[in-house]
Amino acid sequence: MGANLREPGLPHPFRRPPTMLGAALIAALLAWPAAAAVPVGGVQVVRAYPHDPGAFTEGLFYLKGELFESTGMPGQSNVRRVRLADGAVLQLAPIAPNLFGEGIVNWGDEIVSLTWQNHIGFRWDRKTLTQKKTFSYPGEGWALTQDGKHLIMSDGTASLRVLDPLTFKELKRIPVTADGRPVDQLNELEWVKGEILANIWQTKRIARIDPATGHVKGWIDLFALPETQGGGNPDAVANGIAYDREHDRLFVTGKYWPHLYEVKLTPPARTAP
Repeated sequence: MGANLREPGLPHPFRRPPTMLGAALIAALLAWPAAAAVPVGGVQVVRAYPHDPGAFTEGLFYLKGELFESTGMPGQSNVRRVRLADGAVLQLAPIAPNLFGEGIVNWGDEIVSLTWQNHIGFRWDRKTLTQKKTFSYPGEGWALTQDGKHLIMSDGTASLRVLDPLTFKELKRIPVTADGRPVDQLNELEWVKGEILANIWQTKRIARIDPATGHVKGWIDLFALPETQGGGNPDAVANGIAYDREHDRLFVTGKYWPHLYEVKLTPPARTAP
């Protein structure tokens, strides 16, 4: 997930303010409701599951009955296998303490993971969580998902990178816009029914992105979830989306959240005239 303000107590370089564009976008999103062409829906909680409140969640996916999660922060970054029912960490692979772990995605029998500003990625054996290979890439790494043919990566900008899953070569970029304006701070990603869902860092919004055009088709507001109501750790923001394709279940969580939620999307309460 996303990079910028991490822990309030961390000195540079682990803190930096959002870009001016990002700050303006965040302010606009937090100021909702406002007239806009992009419809805004919500979520209904189907079930709440325990989640490690010490996990600075950066990546999340669900595959064949198993939940996989990656966490960030120097000295605390890892890739883990988690039991959905009770949030128990069944298996954990640490990332070097000088690195800041970021998003993950499955590809074949591997897990591919990113680091924030270290320009280093890893390939892990999905069964054993053994680190197999490293690779490099330019710019920041925030999150990963895949469409069955390509990997899709966010880097905090208003574009998503489409990558070759074997070589990590960039094939193209998808500029993301809403109401004709660029949308940056794109964070954790998940491919769901032909759309890319993306947390918008430091907000309780998820963007529903059309991968063909990059247009935001709709916003998902997580206001129904208790952890989005504020008053606690300012870094405990929504970040983490996973989809169970077999049973059509959508899960969301956040950094330091004590719960992971199965949710159903609710239709927009209002749209622009």
